[in-house]
Amino acid sequence: MHLVSIGEFSRLSRLSPKALRLYGELGLLVPARVDADTGYRWYATTQLEQARVVASLRRAGVPLARIRAILARDPASAAAEIRAYWAEAEAEHAAQRVLVGRLVDHLHGKEEPAMYEVTVRDIPERKLLSVVSRVSQDEFESMTRELFIHRLRRGGVPRVEGVAGAPFMVYHGEVSGDSDGPVEWCWPVPDDRAAEIAAGFPDLTLRTEPAHQEAFVRQETPGPWAGANQVEVAVGALFAWASRQHRQPAGGVRGVLVPDPAHRGTGPYVEVALSLR
Repeated sequence: MHLVSIGEFSRLSRLSPKALRLYGELGLLVPARVDADTGYRWYATTQLEQARVVASLRRAGVPLARIRAILARDPASAAAEIRAYWAEAEAEHAAQRVLVGRLVDHLHGKEEPAMYEVTVRDIPERKLLSVVSRVSQDEFESMTRELFIHRLRRGGVPRVEGVAGAPFMVYHGEVSGDSDGPVEWCWPVPDDRAAEIAAGFPDLTLRTEPAHQEAFVRQETPGPWAGANQVEVAVGALFAWASRQHRQPAGGVRGVLVPDPAHRGTGPYVEVALSLR
């Protein structure tokens, strides 16, 4: 195995030493050897291919956390994940165009056109395990995965049947590059086992949500991580609908993770919803 210094590897890969240190800390491109005394990093020339893949993904705008997931897959699955990322990115760009067009129309005094079909459903009274936290945009996905997937789903917490049993997030404030929520994560649990289940999660709150109606729209593409621009377009459509229907929203915007009925392995759909008075 031929080793080269971090400086030489930087030259060969066209990645700065700062970027190489960051990628090493994140497990994306770990040095082949680190000197125990000096901490100096050495790389194998065989790592150049991976370095170029990481650099290309970053130039395409792929987040670091998603790059880690891509590198952990076999080549065919990695390629599929990259295609999925780009489809999501194109959907985000399309949503951004809609947002800009909507803002221009608003400034010209034009009425906003209906962009989504809004549906209303009845949600019964239910018990929820929940937690509220302030999170940045970068922290949101990892927090959701940790709670909903690693702790509750893999922990065997039972699900309530139907859409009333779908996990959801309530955005009590905007989550963006400038705003940190807060967000409330909610997992409906069976009434007859609610106290027993809650005892196993002392850091979560067990509360009862009263019966209510909610208006919702469904994102076009399956997958739980709808982009911020797509969500904002849906939110705008919901508030415009509520104004036309003279309905009063109650509480924050919701992101409901509804299972994909086609079972295509793409994860749940995101439904953007407003609880109604």
